[in-house]
Amino acid sequence: MKRILILFSDTGGGHRAAAEAIRDALLAQHPNDVKIEMVDVFRHYSPFPFKYMPEMYPWIINRSKTSWSMGYRLTNTHNSVRLISRGMYVSIEKGLMRMLREHPADVVVSVHSLLTRLTMQALMQWEQRPPFVVVVTDLVSTHAFWYDRKVDRCLVPTQPAFERGLESGLNADQMRVTGLPVHPEFTTRLKDKATARQELGWEPTLPTILMVGGGEGMGPMYQTARAINDKRLKCQLVIIAGRNQTLKAKLESEQWNQPTHIYPFVTNMPVLMAGSDILVSKAGPGTISEACIAGLPVILYDAIPGQETGNVDYVVQNDAGVFTPNPPEAAAAVSKWLGEGAEGLKRRSENALRLGRPNAVWDISDEIWAQAQRPPIPTNRRNLFIDLTRDLTKRVPVKTRRF
Repeated sequence: MKRILILFSDTGGGHRAAAEAIRDALLAQHPNDVKIEMVDVFRHYSPFPFKYMPEMYPWIINRSKTSWSMGYRLTNTHNSVRLISRGMYVSIEKGLMRMLREHPADVVVSVHSLLTRLTMQALMQWEQRPPFVVVVTDLVSTHAFWYDRKVDRCLVPTQPAFERGLESGLNADQMRVTGLPVHPEFTTRLKDKATARQELGWEPTLPTILMVGGGEGMGPMYQTARAINDKRLKCQLVIIAGRNQTLKAKLESEQWNQPTHIYPFVTNMPVLMAGSDILVSKAGPGTISEACIAGLPVILYDAIPGQETGNVDYVVQNDAGVFTPNPPEAAAAVSKWLGEGAEGLKRRSENALRLGRPNAVWDISDEIWAQAQRPPIPTNRRNLFIDLTRDLTKRVPVKTRRF
């Protein structure tokens, strides 16, 4: 029985979704031979303020994008990442060591950028450690936090992410372009358009616009929906408000000029995408990856500065979508695409399909399983943390551990 530990944090829904996709792929391939544990590291093994990062992240993104963008740029260098990680580790070390004791594993997997260096430092304190695999869940604009030269395997979603790893000092043979892990059920639950619309109770013949803003309903969804509504287009509108109850209530109180379906957080996204013709979305990596697998072209109305900027370029340069940074432009793009008719939508759908990587989660699962077969790895050091922070710790000796 192989033990696999997957580390994530609920700072945005994409990290948990990636962890669950990997977990379920491994369980499908090795149902009787694997035990998998998922741990939200910041929530359960971190002190204040890190333990509140799941609440802080959406608040910052929704209210202070300028500050986020500035912070992203300033920290996105090797030296900045090294210093910040060192400072964070001082606070979080005890929690990380307790986590590793409570969840012994044959391989450790991280799907969160901030956990890469922190976990690697903790593992290096043992006399021997399990292999450590990083699955990068940002699509293109990957932060330097993702990359640590000591990791055993770094799996990236795109070629630009691979090249960023090379710039950060990783070797080509440490990395592999796999695509982003989308849940294995996503592909199997895709249906033909007519069947999906019948199942959902939608109008069978109207072009369908699907609007999403991630699990938290982030970005100017309300304003964009209203701008589309004002166009009085011959279509039907589907809006996923996610966990944003305020947004859902506001949308439900409006008068709509076309058939409009409003949903809370959903678990049937494959069916919703299969029944749609156009996706209007923020530039989240998971949503873009799912849309490409479903052959759904994307009108991107919002992007988190820094980490999602490259996603926009990736979609636009491959003619799988456009970027419309304000609601009127998004509505105009919807009108233009519908005006191109069925042939235009088909061409855009084919472009999106070319970017899809439906087998990514299986490739990632195979990589992790291969690492789980390896014996523990000697660290050949007493304690990396002593070397890095000797002055801060006043030369207090730390006993070596055996993992």
